[in-house]
Amino acid sequence: MSNEAYALQVSRYPVGQVGADDFELVPVDLPEVADGQVLVRTTWTSVDPGLRLRLRADAPEGYFPAFPLHQPMDGIVTIGVIEESRAEGFPVGATVWHSYGWRTHAVVDAGEVAMNGLASLRVLDVDGIAPQTYLGPMGPMGLTAYAGLHVIGAIDDEPRTIWVSAAAGAVGVLVCQMARQLGHRVVASAGTDEKVRWLLDEIGVDAAFDRHDGPLGESLAQAAPEGIDLYFDAVGGDHLEAALAAMRPFGRIALCGSVGDYEREPAGPRNLFLATSKNLTMRGYRGSSYVDLLDEMQRRVRAWIQDGSVTVKETVYDGLDQAPRALADLMAGRTTGKTLVRVGD
Repeated sequence: MSNEAYALQVSRYPVGQVGADDFELVPVDLPEVADGQVLVRTTWTSVDPGLRLRLRADAPEGYFPAFPLHQPMDGIVTIGVIEESRAEGFPVGATVWHSYGWRTHAVVDAGEVAMNGLASLRVLDVDGIAPQTYLGPMGPMGLTAYAGLHVIGAIDDEPRTIWVSAAAGAVGVLVCQMARQLGHRVVASAGTDEKVRWLLDEIGVDAAFDRHDGPLGESLAQAAPEGIDLYFDAVGGDHLEAALAAMRPFGRIALCGSVGDYEREPAGPRNLFLATSKNLTMRGYRGSSYVDLLDEMQRRVRAWIQDGSVTVKETVYDGLDQAPRALADLMAGRTTGKTLVRVGD
């Protein structure tokens, strides 16, 4: 077996929109597999908006650190197959996930805690489930959606009206479907008419609108004339401002991300006092803070996928060298559902 592998590295921190020239694909030497370690051949790797925050020297405080220049990119959840093992409980041929990111192979320490335990080496049950599903509904994206509804949103059996921004994205589309499964009214927004039609016709949301079709506040008022009880925010800026205006008293806002600010100057809401006057609860969170919910989430989502209640949508790019393009397309709104790179078989 060759000890050569390939990895994508950051060659420079992009200013504005991310592009292929910001990365370099380089050969890397693999160390020998030591006791307690495994060699994993990558089959699928993840592309997520949060990666853009790590492509700058001043990554937000408290978030994952910036990717160092000219070094392999760690902290990206990846699926692979074990080719060599010296770790008990991790047999050759098992499908696993780990956090060693955009590379063809990785030597992984079975005892290493990664991403608060979320991306530590784990054997995956792929019986009846496609392996890459663990990068979307059955993985970090699913956990982020699940925690946002159950913990941050504090939803219960009383029907609520929920607005989900970036609803055609990996997390947003799961929030929409989970909320529908639990009996709530879902209003969705996305960036194209095609995505809006897909959300209405295939995902089954109650109302949807294109964020470009006029002022957000007016579009939201038409979709939810009686206001909203929960806003799932992945965009920030003008979306958060519109949500604050539409919130009912004692509503809740789950702050999952602010993708509208990742490649441009942040635009804060001008009506933040409404959080006080309406007795609102706003809370930022990360899915990796709720690893204790992972097994519960996976049981429920697996059942929903297998009975057809949850639709899995993927935008797939082939080849590790396509990961930068995939990220650029994701940030530009050109992908739907979970954005993935298929690295190998």
